[in-house]
Amino acid sequence: MKKLISTLLLLCAVSSVMAQDIPQTEKSLTTAKKKRTHRIDREINSNKFVFKGESMMGLTVSYGTLESEDSDLGLIIDNINLRGSMFTIKPHYGYFYRDNQAIGVRLGYTYADGTLDKIGLNLGEANDVNLSLGDLGYNNRAYSAAIYHRSYMSLDKKGRFGLFAEWELSGQMGRSQFNYQSEGSAKRTISENYRLRLGFAPGLAVYIFPNVCAGVSFGLGGLQYNHIRQTDGEGNFIGKRDFSKLRFGLNLAQINIGVNVHLWNKKKDK
Repeated sequence: MKKLISTLLLLCAVSSVMAQDIPQTEKSLTTAKKKRTHRIDREINSNKFVFKGESMMGLTVSYGTLESEDSDLGLIIDNINLRGSMFTIKPHYGYFYRDNQAIGVRLGYTYADGTLDKIGLNLGEANDVNLSLGDLGYNNRAYSAAIYHRSYMSLDKKGRFGLFAEWELSGQMGRSQFNYQSEGSAKRTISENYRLRLGFAPGLAVYIFPNVCAGVSFGLGGLQYNHIRQTDGEGNFIGKRDFSKLRFGLNLAQINIGVNVHLWNKKKDK
């Protein structure tokens, strides 16, 4: 009888120990799992580049010229006299509805002008092809409006250097004029251009002053629709064209450098 009681007490003691070890084992496994999860989470979004409630105003301006001396078109083009210039200005305003996330509007104006006084095309005696052109002129003015969404990611804990990705939905309308000589008289063709575009542009940003941020963005293409309507100098309809394209790749003509001024710097309060 004593042996039976001793055996029962021993079994109860073993069961009690096992019951205490199971929660501890589950607790240790849960703790280890949390530790593994914490090591995997790099906490990239915990660094704030811009805080919720801030506003920013920015401006992008570009100007470029092209002349005959700047071109190297080979030996087949002789006596080229080319001059051209392009000016673009794009102000914008954005509001950060949450940390590192902004939505805003952007306006734009572009002016381009170019003249080609004379150009000679010589393919050599074997081909017997010689062509001479001159008195060509081109002029274009375009206005645009867009809405955009920009997301920042800080590269350091102090939020001085960052990357951003921007989606932009823009509409543009413009008028271009092409002047030329035909049968001894001056002619011109006028084109009305309309464009709707959804584009993507990543970029780099850095605070050069506490409230001033400089950035550079690279256009990587997107979806675009164009409508062109042409008339002659007297306003007679010539024709129209509608086309669309989907293209992704680096566009050297869409490398923009700009400066943003933050109207409320919350970094001072942190």
